[in-house]
Amino acid sequence: MTSVVTGPAVAKPLSDGIPPTIAIIIDDMGHNLREGERLANLDQPLTLAFLPYRRHTDALARLAHSRDKEIMLHVPMANTQNFSLGPGGLTADMDEKSVTTTLRRALQSIPHVQGVNNHMGSLLTQKLRPMDWVMKELYRYPVYFVDSRTIASSIAADTATAYQIPTLKRDVFLDHEQTEAYVDRQFRELIRLAKENGSAVGIAHPHTVTVDYLEKHLPQLDEQGIAIATVSGLWAMRNNNQRMFAEGEKQTIRPAFAKKD
Repeated sequence: MTSVVTGPAVAKPLSDGIPPTIAIIIDDMGHNLREGERLANLDQPLTLAFLPYRRHTDALARLAHSRDKEIMLHVPMANTQNFSLGPGGLTADMDEKSVTTTLRRALQSIPHVQGVNNHMGSLLTQKLRPMDWVMKELYRYPVYFVDSRTIASSIAADTATAYQIPTLKRDVFLDHEQTEAYVDRQFRELIRLAKENGSAVGIAHPHTVTVDYLEKHLPQLDEQGIAIATVSGLWAMRNNNQRMFAEGEKQTIRPAFAKKD
């Protein structure tokens, strides 16, 4: 469950000749096999964010990677409403060693991981010490960070930027309400922001209504003059196509056998 937070887009205008571009992250991957497979098999370059240790995380991440999707760790973080985090969660009472170990193991459990964003986190993303510990660990690896912005006062993106981690922020939640009319309204808002600012980042979830909508509407983006990119692709567009990381600059994430719920 995610709180909706609105705010101004922070995208930098893209270069002349590049069409307005959106990136769509699908959070909460790993539970729903059927919708996960549908998303992995879409033609467009979606970015799929997987919860660690869920029943279908490993298989779906491998399938999605084979279908040219980008893979993220969707790391559970403490929220203000005390919703359960499940395995791999980061809580406010953890010390630095616990945060570091839990985050590292979660990263190791996701095949082909290239980025990280927060699952919930309305409590933890406001706290400097745990965010500092999170970014200190993420800095070691060739991963980017997306602040899901589940609360307006999140300092996650600013902390990631301070560690020189490639960072983006979510602009629009597409499916806080699971109706076609709501998803359509939010999708149109995502496109509006992309046209206004050059690019925009949307977050959605593997709900049937969302997958049905994306299956129908993503193929129509070309005729609307809208491009879609992975998160790393969008970051590159915003940063003059520079590479995120130099060769050998970061430590390789060593895969580990994942426990399952």
